[in-house]
Amino acid sequence: MNPLLATLGGKLTERWLNLLVLPGALFLAATAIGTTLGHRHWNDLDALRTTLDDLAARPALERTGTAALLIALVLLAATAASLAAQFLGGVIEQYWLRFARDALSHALVDWRRRRWGRREQELDAAYPIARTNACADADDIAEDGEAGAVAISGRSLAQIQALTEARNRVALREPTRPTWYGDRMQATADRVEAAYGVDLAALWPRLWLILPEPAVRHIQSAHDSFSAAARLAAWAVGYALLACWWWPAGLVAVGCAAVARSRAHSALEALAGLIEAAVDVHGRELAGRVGLVGTDSVGLLGHETGDRMSELFRKAD
Repeated sequence: MNPLLATLGGKLTERWLNLLVLPGALFLAATAIGTTLGHRHWNDLDALRTTLDDLAARPALERTGTAALLIALVLLAATAASLAAQFLGGVIEQYWLRFARDALSHALVDWRRRRWGRREQELDAAYPIARTNACADADDIAEDGEAGAVAISGRSLAQIQALTEARNRVALREPTRPTWYGDRMQATADRVEAAYGVDLAALWPRLWLILPEPAVRHIQSAHDSFSAAARLAAWAVGYALLACWWWPAGLVAVGCAAVARSRAHSALEALAGLIEAAVDVHGRELAGRVGLVGTDSVGLLGHETGDRMSELFRKAD
């Protein structure tokens, strides 16, 4: 066999096992254990061992063809379960990033806006207090005959930082989408438009075509991590359903959901930062490619040029 084909076949098999077979097989094993033991005998290892012994003692399993067929069916079932989790993960990913188009989503936006508003009010109230304390400290320094600039004290700064982090856990800006994930991407688009006057949705497909390979690789890696977190959330849904028959699966579901949430936050934060950085670094290069500025010009993308790029890319009349 061609060495290249052998290498590719080995890598594809490894990815198939890691991404499809192993997670699906683990879920199938948990399903088999859960349906066998149930809630009442959830930790009855003797009953599980007896069931396995009875299954292994069946004459049909002594036949090589039957055993091979059973293994093939298990592999197919595990692959089907993983494909279902991937499909559900894609749905969850879109759900996390959705706009508010229904009554429930609008209610979530209103609730998040109230939370964000309370955090913003607390932060606004902390600044005058910090400023007053800073001026009092500066007066004390002046009385001692030592020169110094008015600065926020360490305690006040820590309080402001804590309040800022609490507000940002809700959203970086006033929420307009039902989830933190959607608002984080919306904040990136708003910041890009405020800085350069360009519509990120219209700009991004064109900018993606000229990004260098390292930038593409980092952005794709962050997006893949976000998708993987959504798939883990899909497995959490599967284990939550299994908990209806075997309650320990609920603990697995909670663990998967917590890890998925943490990974999704980190991945989307990295993705949003990389997208904004790509516009900062390569936005003017794209303007030069489409003839709006000179190809040898330097500096950041101008606001007027950004407006012209948005108009051009939207195909506006």
